[in-house]
Amino acid sequence: MPVTFDLFGTLVDAARPADPAAAVGRELRERGVAVPDDWADAYAEPHVDAPEGAEVPLHAHVARALDSRGVSAPDNAARRAVTAAFEPDVTAREGARAAVERARERGPVGLLSNCSVPELARRSLLSADLRWATEDRDPLFDVVATSLSCGWRKPDSRAFEAVARQLDCDVNELTHVGDSDADAGIEAVGGRFIDVRETPLEALFR
Repeated sequence: MPVTFDLFGTLVDAARPADPAAAVGRELRERGVAVPDDWADAYAEPHVDAPEGAEVPLHAHVARALDSRGVSAPDNAARRAVTAAFEPDVTAREGARAAVERARERGPVGLLSNCSVPELARRSLLSADLRWATEDRDPLFDVVATSLSCGWRKPDSRAFEAVARQLDCDVNELTHVGDSDADAGIEAVGGRFIDVRETPLEALFR
């Protein structure tokens, strides 16, 4: 039975910047970028015309927001600033590792997370000690997919279809474990949704 897990709010609890625009602005200034005075407004405005359901990389949004104010961000400064502003501050939720390990006993296991920040999901897994079971064992996850890597955000069916392809299964075979209406999108493509708000991780796959 192929199983996928959501990350934030499901396997880990994450502390996010209280003011993302301010956090990104600080990191841009650290990299010599002249942040405009109305940065909060620029950050809040849409700048990338993307199809419905598509993920917009946050660093692309930031670069376009700066450009809208006539400011350039050389040397990949937008990406580096975004990555630094969202440095992982996460803790594994009670029962997270055990739930994934029990799922692995039943078949392939993947991670599918809505995340627009480069490498944040993988770095969060490492920070929460969830990427590897032990130093001498296989990875906990056969596939780690994000909306940034596949191009689509849950609940869009294309996000679930993308991770199913990577797990070499049909999307309607997936059981997806999550904590939001976006995760429940698996049901629209024939899969099964397990809501950790109703079924705690400790009770999964017993």
